[in-house]
Amino acid sequence: MSQRSIFLLSSSRVHGHEFLEHAKEQLIDFLSKRNVKTVLFVPYAQKDHNKYTELVDKTLSPWGYQIEGLHTKPNPIQAVLQAEALFIGGGNTFVLLKALYDQNLISIIRERVLQKGVPYVGSSAGTNVATLSIHTTNDMPVALPPTYDALRLVPFNINPHYLDPDASTLHKGETRDERINEFIDYHQLPVLGLREGTALLVEGDKATLVGDRNAKLFLPNKLPVEFAPKADLSFLLNRS
Repeated sequence: MSQRSIFLLSSSRVHGHEFLEHAKEQLIDFLSKRNVKTVLFVPYAQKDHNKYTELVDKTLSPWGYQIEGLHTKPNPIQAVLQAEALFIGGGNTFVLLKALYDQNLISIIRERVLQKGVPYVGSSAGTNVATLSIHTTNDMPVALPPTYDALRLVPFNINPHYLDPDASTLHKGETRDERINEFIDYHQLPVLGLREGTALLVEGDKATLVGDRNAKLFLPNKLPVEFAPKADLSFLLNRS
């Protein structure tokens, strides 16, 4: 069994930066350490697969990587089996997960990443589907996957684009914290809130917070805990 290599971004876009630019150094380091030259990009989370793949290619090609869109492959399963690395982009998490099930890719991706050590990059929706389930996405359910169970590459949930409650707002609807805690009340599982500009790097049994902002961990029957950049979050991987 090879060591798992997973890089989970809160988002592809951060204010003041071009697409993926905020994570350029970390992404290049992640891929170059694993001798990746060609990345199989999964654009299923957005409606226009060609346009999305072109955007990723325009960004990553100057960095030295060849981008191939999974949607262009006549046999998606074979393409995943042959991929040097996988990058699942953001968009609508429900649409993405349904497409992965429709293409019978869930078990194949899971095996390639966890058993064969194929590098996995996820952003936003691509991060959501890497976790136990998509219950903690922020997206509208515009499509219905057969189950909310996801790739289960890590044994907890993530809330990308996590937003702190705004004490000054006049809006009296649910805060993100309240929604996450509602999920925990029903499922008794930890949720890592990844703020914009942050990511989780998983290398084997080690998990590290990267980026320039804290992450917020929500736990059953406990107060949320803040973790600073470079924090060791490996304990989250020890859940059965």
